[in-house]
Amino acid sequence: MKNVLYVGNALSQQGKNVTSVEILGTRLRQFCKVKTASSKQNKLLRILDMVLLVLKNGRSTDYVLIDTYSTINFYYALIISQISRVLKIKYIPILHGGNLEQRLKHNPKISRMIFGNAYRLVSPSNFLKERFKSYGYENVEYIQNTIEIEDFVFYRRDISVIKLFWLRSFTSIYNPTSAVLVLEELINRGQNAELVMVGPEIDGSMKAAKQLAIDKNLNVKFTGKLSKNEWIKLSENYNVFINTTNFDNMPFSVIEAMALGLPIVSTNVGGLPFLISHNEDGLLVPPNDVNAMVDAIIELKEDISLKDKLVVNARKKIEKFDWDEVRVKWERLLS
Repeated sequence: MKNVLYVGNALSQQGKNVTSVEILGTRLRQFCKVKTASSKQNKLLRILDMVLLVLKNGRSTDYVLIDTYSTINFYYALIISQISRVLKIKYIPILHGGNLEQRLKHNPKISRMIFGNAYRLVSPSNFLKERFKSYGYENVEYIQNTIEIEDFVFYRRDISVIKLFWLRSFTSIYNPTSAVLVLEELINRGQNAELVMVGPEIDGSMKAAKQLAIDKNLNVKFTGKLSKNEWIKLSENYNVFINTTNFDNMPFSVIEAMALGLPIVSTNVGGLPFLISHNEDGLLVPPNDVNAMVDAIIELKEDISLKDKLVVNARKKIEKFDWDEVRVKWERLLS
């Protein structure tokens, strides 16, 4: 059984959404010995926790997995990757976030230090795999994000009244205020519509969305962070999932909504067109185009056969993301 260290931001106990290190790290324990870091809220303590994990366990470690984003976590990846190099441990950055390409463009030397010396790069989307290959990184392996498909009960939803479901962390790149404007435009067009927004506050975006809803005199429900069981239960009362993001890769929220039978209307950015085939298993619209998203939502309401086709095809696609399918790829990589 291989010994694996997995570093990333495990902050769900600090009020943030569950991340890859918490989900995948748990599942890898089925066939590896896995130690993870870090759940420290303070950023300096978090990187120290990650460094100590690698230093203390370096001699007995076969692989180090590193969740890698374009944000401050990019520098965590730099530090941990270089320590792994010094200790001669194979390390594998797991590529996240639709904006990670900006690091390849604007920080090429650091990117080469991290990615050029890695044992493998793992991308949960073919979007980032293609982008990294265009910068000369050939050692990229596509391993999709994974869910336990039996946790997601599929059923078709009626859309006589439009009930919008939004699920993300409240941060500016996910453009939550756009969801409020979509609700406003639906009502302006005479539609009976409502909106719930689920997720934790990150950078003040929830406050801005709440204020916008007040200014527009719209009744938007903000739940804050919910557990997976809680938001899945809540989603049973809603019938259209909207994804308003400006940057994205392969979001768990959209994958899980597809598994539940929620029809998807998403911005056509980053890895989303690699996940959603327009008019086949979801509808894609340009970013920051409220009218286009409203048009798509109304189309779902009025064209029942289209809506039914999209949700059935989406469920079939997401069944390939089940852990039983994805586990084989990780076992092969870490063998």
